Amino acid sequence: MNHPDFTQLRRLIDDAITFNDLKQAKKLALEGLNMAQEKEILGEQMFFRAQFEIMDDHFEEAIKYLDKAIKYNSLDGAAFNDRALCMIELGVIDGVLKYFDKGIEVEPDYETIYHNKGWFLNKLGQHRQALDFFNKALEFEPNRAVTYENIGNAYEHLGRTDEAMAAYIKALSLIDPSFEDIIKQIRCRIEQLS
Repeated sequence: MNHPDFTQLRRLIDDAITFNDLKQAKKLALEGLNMAQEKEILGEQMFFRAQFEIMDDHFEEAIKYLDKAIKYNSLDGAAFNDRALCMIELGVIDGVLKYFDKGIEVEPDYETIYHNKGWFLNKLGQHRQALDFFNKALEFEPNRAVTYENIGNAYEHLGRTDEAMAAYIKALSLIDPSFEDIIKQIRCRIEQLS
């Protein structure tokens, strides 16, 4: 588990990165880094330094910081999650599931890791298994638009058009209206399925 003072800040950064608002994500990461330095919490400092590297597509550097974050706080599920995502970005697939699973083990109430493991399984073509993890993520965060979008994608790959459309429509109902590009993307998927 991450330090409780940083939980909300981490969620906001995750949302900003998910919806491609890197300016906001960097602002929040800087806030987190400054707070971690003031409180002298090394694990959090390493985690927020990694966020900058991730946003700049320096995934190998990010992994170095995430490994240090894990060293200082072995119960930081988000650090395991982000390490797995960096590995994927680098094309290193072996071991990714191990990092997702370790993150789930140490922080079983961290919804994002379930979502990301589902996303990865979906990319691997394991759509039914992906749905299990997306649904688990929704148990913790039932109004997560991006999870519904990914559920729609999994159902679409399974040929379950009605369920895919329902998931996409649910995603549209939850997404922040300022994310116009993503809304347009989802509407396009719905039109193609109609």
